[in-house]
Amino acid sequence: MRAIWKELYIMFAFDLNLKLLAYHAMQLSIAFILSLPIALNREFQDNGAGLRTFPLVTIASCAFMLVGMDIYDSPDAQARIMYGIITGMGFIGGGAIFKNKDGAKGTATAAGLWNTGAIGISVAYARYEIAIILSVVGFLILQFSTPFKTKAKHKDKS
Repeated sequence: MRAIWKELYIMFAFDLNLKLLAYHAMQLSIAFILSLPIALNREFQDNGAGLRTFPLVTIASCAFMLVGMDIYDSPDAQARIMYGIITGMGFIGGGAIFKNKDGAKGTATAAGLWNTGAIGISVAYARYEIAIILSVVGFLILQFSTPFKTKAKHKDKS
């Protein structure tokens, strides 16, 4: 009977590396925090995707890369994961764009989703400087470019 329990323990036991758990929790937390400026902007602008979507995209992108980096040693395999994330962000962003007779709506949200995916990938590779720049510049563009876009529309109509 002891042999059976021992076999079951070996079969279902798992090795939890607490250092790796803490590292991944830190990486995902950094990705989450860096997505918040863009998410809050989109939420307050009431532009569809917002406080839930942008952080989820960022931490998912980061998590996919972290898992890929842990499982695959080959840079080619990691690049394929990154390509998949980039393609997926384009697909999700495409769903955020609505075309009507006046033009297209949702392009900034789509670009913001792509940007937050890049933030997640940057954090996974510990390229925090890139992630911070993407977060700050993305927020600044979304926050302060609206008046210029409105002026350009009025010029086109007159």
